[in-house]
Parts: sequence; structure tokens; C-alpha cells
Amino acid sequence: MATHHDHDLPVGEIPKPQTKAIWKTFIILVVVTAIEFAFAFAMDAGTARNAIFIILTIVKAFYIVAEFMHLKHETKALIWCIILPMALVAWLMVALISEGSYYFESITNYFN
Repeated sequence: MATHHDHDLPVGEIPKPQTKAIWKTFIILVVVTAIEFAFAFAMDAGTARNAIFIILTIVKAFYIVAEFMHLKHETKALIWCIILPMALVAWLMVALISEGSYYFESITNYFN
């Protein structure tokens, strides 16, 4: 379970806002999004670009869950129970996109 230290405060006192952590999270998410835009304009459409987008999207999603849903404060077993299926789903998505593009190219070449 997550441990919170709100009980250390005197009764009736409001904890200090964690604006530094929020700004840090904002900057990290902006940087990852900027990297996505750089790949979008630098690479041609294809399986590699799609795989990069999927991986960066999962990185952003995990970071949001870790920060705002406090997953990083949970036990390691719970974290792995969430990360492992996510990694398998990401692998499945990359494999399906790869196979789908191969199938599309083979059908297109067959009928031309």
C-alpha cells in the first residue's frame, strides 16, 4: 500500500503544494511529446515510426500513471503486475502492425 505522511502535520494545517513535482512532470511530458513530433516530421510513415509512437505513448502513459495515480509509491509486485501485461500488449501491437503492413504490401503487389 502507498504510505502517506499527511499524519505528520498538525491538525488543521494544509500540506504545501507540490508544484515543483507537477512542473517536473509537465516538462518531461512536453519533452517526450516533442520527440514524438520530431519523429513524425523526420521519418517516413512505416512500421518503425509506428513502433516508436507506440513505445513513446506507453512511456507517457506509464509516467502519468506513476505520478498522478501514485503507482510509483506502490509495492514492486503490483508495479510488475501492471508493467508486464502492458509490455506484452505493446509487443502485440508492434507485431500486428508489422504483419498488417506486410500483408497489405503483399496484396498490393499481387494485384498490380
